Amino acid sequence: MNCRHAILQHSIWISLLWITCTTQAQPAHHVEAAPGAAAQATWIWYPGDFEIWLANNMQNRRTERGSFFPPFWKLDNHYVLMDFHKDVELAEPEQINVFVEGNYILKLDGKGFEGTPQQITIPAGKHRINVKVFSRDNVPAIYVKGKTIVSDSSWLVTFEDKEWIDETGKTSDISATVWLKAGSWNFNDPAQRPSAFKLAVQPQSAVATTKNGGSLLVDFGRETFGFIRLHGLQGNGKLSLYYGESKEEALATGTCETLDRVEVNLGSKRDSVMVLSKAFRFVNIQTEGDVTVDSVSMLYEYLPVANRGSFRCSDTSLNKIWDVAAYTMQLATREFFIDGIKRDRWIWSGDAYQSYLMNYYLFFDVPTVSRTLMALRGKDPVTSHINTIMDYTFYWFLGIYDFYQYTGDKTFIQQTYPRMQSLMDYCLQRRNKDGLMQGLSGDWIFIDWANGLSKKGEVSFEQLLFCRSLETMALCANMVNDTKNAELYKRLAADLKTKLFSIYWNDAKHALVHSRVDGKPTDNVTRYANMFAIFFNYFNNEQKQAVKQHVLLNDAIQKITTPYMRFYELEALCAMGEQKYVLSEMKSYWGGMLQAGATSFWEEYNPAKQGAEHYAMYGRPFGKSLCHAWGASPIYLLGKYYLGVLPLSPGYATWVAEPVLGGLQWMEGKVPTPHGDIDVYCSTSKIKIKGSEGTGTLRFKSQAKPSCKGAVIVSKGNNVYEMTVEAGKEYEVKYKG
Repeated sequence: MNCRHAILQHSIWISLLWITCTTQAQPAHHVEAAPGAAAQATWIWYPGDFEIWLANNMQNRRTERGSFFPPFWKLDNHYVLMDFHKDVELAEPEQINVFVEGNYILKLDGKGFEGTPQQITIPAGKHRINVKVFSRDNVPAIYVKGKTIVSDSSWLVTFEDKEWIDETGKTSDISATVWLKAGSWNFNDPAQRPSAFKLAVQPQSAVATTKNGGSLLVDFGRETFGFIRLHGLQGNGKLSLYYGESKEEALATGTCETLDRVEVNLGSKRDSVMVLSKAFRFVNIQTEGDVTVDSVSMLYEYLPVANRGSFRCSDTSLNKIWDVAAYTMQLATREFFIDGIKRDRWIWSGDAYQSYLMNYYLFFDVPTVSRTLMALRGKDPVTSHINTIMDYTFYWFLGIYDFYQYTGDKTFIQQTYPRMQSLMDYCLQRRNKDGLMQGLSGDWIFIDWANGLSKKGEVSFEQLLFCRSLETMALCANMVNDTKNAELYKRLAADLKTKLFSIYWNDAKHALVHSRVDGKPTDNVTRYANMFAIFFNYFNNEQKQAVKQHVLLNDAIQKITTPYMRFYELEALCAMGEQKYVLSEMKSYWGGMLQAGATSFWEEYNPAKQGAEHYAMYGRPFGKSLCHAWGASPIYLLGKYYLGVLPLSPGYATWVAEPVLGGLQWMEGKVPTPHGDIDVYCSTSKIKIKGSEGTGTLRFKSQAKPSCKGAVIVSKGNNVYEMTVEAGKEYEVKYKG
């Protein structure tokens, strides 16, 4: 994402911060305690506050040609005063160590200790430990470690304890206080303070350097991200670094998107590192005066997260597409799931929603999903849509429910539910007299980057997402036993769904029309609402087939040119059993980017463009992001619709694998789950499957009666068969594909 309007760009000089290259702080990996071992202590805070603080820091690091470029939307802050407590019962006295980010008072059973002790002894018996912390610049956080008493998610926290004392000294009843379970990540060492968090770095060398007079053109071989290192820098004068995702951008000193300018005054050679990390493949380094540089390398900056998912098949070009998609996701997975690494480095809800789904089939990195969801939502009161975009508010709701389905983390839903309610209240208050969502002052109706796409009136796509969001609210309300509102949200969703079809379905067009303007449905048909309604399962079978033929496979309907919406278009086709067609489209579209020189997938791709035309967007010659998270969607499509794996109940307690070759001769891969993997191999005559948790169902088609030792295969009719997959067992099915 980026501002649609052309931005007035100008250059400013910045000073270079001379620093010694050291390994930056990074989160420790979580280690489960062995039976009988001491519990794991970790830094804790109010849920969502570290995420908001970290997001503020990250999103305000964006620059355009040296100018500070802050986000467009309201940024919230962490609560500065926090109350932590834990009730314990000890058979014997226990000593605890206490570490705190901020000023604090430590109490035991309501009685404060003198000063700010870092070590106290808790007597045997029942006690309440309380730590109240104030911190304006960093998030109030604590780390407590004893033999059995440790700071973890079982501690309760609040930002207002509602405590008072009357004239007799009696303490008030604080039953009105809202306590939540503490938030944490994996800062599992007292020296690993949350306020000191930085991404990891790793030295990398350039693959080629070209000297031309007073300039160096450095090529790192593919899209990357990090800090440029200058070796043997000396002299007096100026140094300019022009970054480029393409060679053309790096050489375009007047129009490249990012740059650094440095004043140099050094009598002897030194090694130096740029202050801000940036995205690039090429760097054009130009010197003035007698400044010289011996060589250039970089510190690659990244979030340490492993690829748990995998995919390989008989088609080598598809394997390459999966590899580049995985690398694209690695680059865009940072403190949060961001959109593009060169330009924005902001958290956009629509981009992030797709990243969550791709993540579930690649990393299964739950903390980054929860951090991103919490950072996007921010605090009450709600004053605008998320990112100011109506559809992005609705994607946030969808991301919440998917989070529960894939992870089974009910606690997150319970703690986030009040913020879900207040955001939904905001939406409900902005409905028009017919109960529909229509853009009001301050609303951005995005949908997609598409020439001439109308946003006027009541757009069917927005009603569709709104309906799904209300259904999500009903499901989550039931999870937290809010039965009254669960019924309300269910009724509102049902009413809106009825209106969706009564207003927008056009029998003659065999589709939902794009919008209603001044009370009259338009004749314009676009792909957006129609393809979402397929995988939302809002259409009956007859409508699905009609939409497939008259919309999705109809070249007369405006085509989609962003990977963002190609994601959903191809998902809808896969949901209709068109894997063979989708395979061809993936090879053409994503393969086309590779043929055009992509080393990571782009924000937008139009095959009709040539050469440097590909790099232009937003009225700027290099405005397009050449590493955009929404370009990595083959990861999700191949995991969910070819390997065919998805959870049927939260956290993969039950799941299904429905492998579809789609014209491939064979494929194999892993799909990660909360506590293990699901391994799938499929050829035209054999399926092998193993799941490490839950109870799975293997569903497949066979032209002849299949067989499998140690399993019962049940015919479901029309050449469809099913068998149960028990956790930890490997099965091999012989069939005829």
